[in-house]
Amino acid sequence: MGRDLYDRFPTARAVFEEADDALGFALSKVIFDGPAEELNLTEHTQPAILTVSVAAYRVFAQSGITPAFAAGHSLGEYSAHVAAGTFTFAEAVKAVRNRGRFMQEAVPAGEGAMAAILGLPYAQINDICAQVMDEALEEPGVDITPSESHAERSIVAKAVVSPANLNSPDQTVISGAKAPVDRAIELCKEAGAKRTVLLQVSAPFHCKLMQPAQERLANHLESVSFHDPDFPIACNVDARLITRAPDTRDCLIRQVTGSVRWVECIQLLVAQGATHFVEVGPGKVLNGLMRQIDRSQKIANVEDAASLEKALAFLSQPVS
Repeated sequence: MGRDLYDRFPTARAVFEEADDALGFALSKVIFDGPAEELNLTEHTQPAILTVSVAAYRVFAQSGITPAFAAGHSLGEYSAHVAAGTFTFAEAVKAVRNRGRFMQEAVPAGEGAMAAILGLPYAQINDICAQVMDEALEEPGVDITPSESHAERSIVAKAVVSPANLNSPDQTVISGAKAPVDRAIELCKEAGAKRTVLLQVSAPFHCKLMQPAQERLANHLESVSFHDPDFPIACNVDARLITRAPDTRDCLIRQVTGSVRWVECIQLLVAQGATHFVEVGPGKVLNGLMRQIDRSQKIANVEDAASLEKALAFLSQPVS
């Protein structure tokens, strides 16, 4: 991941070196050499993906192309803001390392889960999650009030399940405590879901179980210097365009427990007149989601020298 960029482009190599300096350890060595179990730690995975994404973007930007808008899926929202100059890469890579650690520590291993639900409308999945939570809360007879005890809060936490990523009209990811997620999967299958996939994740992201992580990240981001972005950024949690620095901090904080409204973000950019999309960073997941959201849109990706060349050729095509 990112090795081709590192070897071929001094601009990309400088990004990896900046990450190492900012974090105080050789993240680049972990990215390139592993071991895999170390790279798969959330506190390493998140800054690693950010670093490769920013390296790819800076090589891409050397061609003189400036985005009209940007959007990033979950962690990718940080890459979008670095590209727009909202905050420095050094600040971002430290923030996402803490973000990953805070998320990992918010829920003990094995107590949370995430699952992708395919072929069932979002509204139906949302209703099923609400049903599962109601069922779970009724069992112990918990009165959810501001004065609830620690034991009651633990029971409430065990009832959490909700939509986390609204990825496409055909794919919604749910997140929460393991038992409610398993129950929601069962009900989604009964409701006609084409497929359900339990995801291999280290924590249940983008749900209320992440509240402790959100609070800790909010404290960290208070020390980060934000600027108005150079171009509008689509905010995950609200599916609206961000143009002011204070809104950036607020959206990144609320994103930890909020749903990633990716379908609406893409629809927003199309409505604003976007005609060409370029996925910057490792993999082509967003290319696949775009085909599910709107097959008429033109999209390319940049993750290495070969894909960069194709993306530049793609952007040179006239708008039809």
